Amino acid sequence: MTLLSLTNVSASYGASQALFDVNLSIAEGEVLALMGRNGMGKSTTVKVICRLLRHSGGQARFAGRDLAGMPAHRAARAGIGLVPEGRRCFAGLTVRENLIAAARSGPWDMASVTRLFPRLAERQDQVAASLSGGEQQMLAIGRALMTNPRLLILDEATEGLAPVVRQEIWAALARLKSETGMALLVIDKSLRELSRVADSAVILEKGRSVWQGDFADLTPEITDRHLGV
Repeated sequence: MTLLSLTNVSASYGASQALFDVNLSIAEGEVLALMGRNGMGKSTTVKVICRLLRHSGGQARFAGRDLAGMPAHRAARAGIGLVPEGRRCFAGLTVRENLIAAARSGPWDMASVTRLFPRLAERQDQVAASLSGGEQQMLAIGRALMTNPRLLILDEATEGLAPVVRQEIWAALARLKSETGMALLVIDKSLRELSRVADSAVILEKGRSVWQGDFADLTPEITDRHLGV
């Protein structure tokens, strides 16, 4: 069953059009990699899905509901969880306070989040500003999970992190895929790591979907053409 679908979506920042023709769909429990070079519209697409930016054309639907006109807080309540680029934790709040600030009833609570990321249990009384970058990223993911989403969106969740921390994040995503029915939309530059979790992929180029299909069907020719420097 399709959970999220974007059909011929366009969007602009004022007079500057950023998306021209974006198409993608995610089924319940599917992991989709949203790919493309820098500046091609990936984060703008995420903003449209999360209702941080209104689309000006096409159709966006989530769980059978039209997203047009829906404010961001209602999209979150509908089941869209976002781990934003740059983490954006509440710096002055403790780990526990960051997590419970976003909490909604469901299977993801303090106990389940700290099982996924044991370091958060060790740091639960520390303010977020005192955490390492990797710990802040774990906190950002945990905070999104505490909303008990049906779709979790991760925008460059491993960007700038040490290799050992990146592996912890990827291991957590693999667990989410294997142990839950949650759908994931993942933006990341690591083809090798994406290949271990992604079922499908969409490549954006200049605000348009230029390739979509099973991740296993991505060939070196396709990646060189659309993702190479």
